[in-house]
Amino acid sequence: MPIIAHGLVGRADLPVPEGLFIAAAAVVLVVSFLALAGLWSRPRLQETSERGLFRLPRAVDAVLGALGVLVFAVTVYAGLAGTAQQADNLAPTMVYVAFWVGVPVASLLLGDIWRLLSPWRAIGRAVGAVARRLGGDGVSEPLPYPAWLGRRPAAVGVLAFAICELAWATARDPLPLAVLMLVYLVIMLVGMSLYGVEAWTRNADAFGVLFGLFAALAPLTRRDGVLYARPPVVGATRIATVPGTTAVLLTAIGATAFDGAQGGPLFNDAVPHLQDAFRSLGFTQGTALELGFVVGLLVVCGVVALVWALGVAGMPRVGRERPGRALVHSLVPILAAYVVAHYFSLLAYNGQDLLRLASDPLGEGADLFGTADRAIDYGVVSATAIWYVQVGALVAGHVAGLVLAHDRALAIYGSHRAASRSQVVMLLVMVMFTVLGLWLLSEANG
Repeated sequence: MPIIAHGLVGRADLPVPEGLFIAAAAVVLVVSFLALAGLWSRPRLQETSERGLFRLPRAVDAVLGALGVLVFAVTVYAGLAGTAQQADNLAPTMVYVAFWVGVPVASLLLGDIWRLLSPWRAIGRAVGAVARRLGGDGVSEPLPYPAWLGRRPAAVGVLAFAICELAWATARDPLPLAVLMLVYLVIMLVGMSLYGVEAWTRNADAFGVLFGLFAALAPLTRRDGVLYARPPVVGATRIATVPGTTAVLLTAIGATAFDGAQGGPLFNDAVPHLQDAFRSLGFTQGTALELGFVVGLLVVCGVVALVWALGVAGMPRVGRERPGRALVHSLVPILAAYVVAHYFSLLAYNGQDLLRLASDPLGEGADLFGTADRAIDYGVVSATAIWYVQVGALVAGHVAGLVLAHDRALAIYGSHRAASRSQVVMLLVMVMFTVLGLWLLSEANG
């Protein structure tokens, strides 16, 4: 089955109209807001309780890091040496399904596993350890990472990946995709050599930052080698709101929303006009289409950012500033909701194809693990069940965002009445995001 740009599939007829689903979701948010305003009168999540489980052996880092390097190397080799057919080469499915969708979903359950699996972090740590052993005190210290830069490079990286996935057809072909992977690896190695492994991967690595934000919602976290259990979602209150964090989240939400808009008639009606406009400038038909997609992506990201900016602008000031940065952690469950809702079917169906591709990564007829003839079982989950998962994820994510925002507002404003008043605008933001998400699902699934 060819790699599709998004994870939506046709669904069965629903037992209630789509409009009723959207209205019910809005009602759930309003009821949640009223319950929070009436019953949640003091901050409860700013200091979360954690229970230590056990210390993870130091070998876990080395083993999982080596596994990440191995998978990266195999994927790149498949892209460089394997068939040019997307459906029969391991690289596209590994990158756009297992990596881009599977890792965030796993991070929601298990915590920041990408930190352990990241191939560039593993290589950087290994090279650093060897350099320190051989050079001793002669090894120069890395430069201090610029605080003003924050996570802005990661936001640029997320946008670049979204363009590759959703707007640039060439980037989904195995060979160019493998080259892009190597280019990103080189950028990461250079950055880590200048600013240090941890500072760079925590700020400038698009995937390290993004997947780490997903992990903040997980019921598990690791600190100083010890695995801790905690209530789900509340880990988001500990997210460091450094510059660029908002940009990373809004860009990722916008990219996912655009993926849904691509399947609907609104965007399909606009594409020919954009394509004609770029063709009139001298671009080829294919390039004009891709540039039209890029413009569409930027527009959707801009709309998402505008919704958030208007919501923040409508809140009372704290001193001289609006509390936008302090509330940015409430965007994390919204992003998670969009990703789960939009890509659940892609993971459930195309994720199975990894078994076939693992046996024949180059697409040349091999059968390394005896699974080369494994077909996708589309009966593993029904189309109607997918729709309910999508709706449930969107509603739950936005309710979680409301809870996080309300609890932080109580801490910021110091007054139950002032905090509840400030969150009226946040309720409108959440309703808008929910309606947008459900509308996009309905358009793309129709």
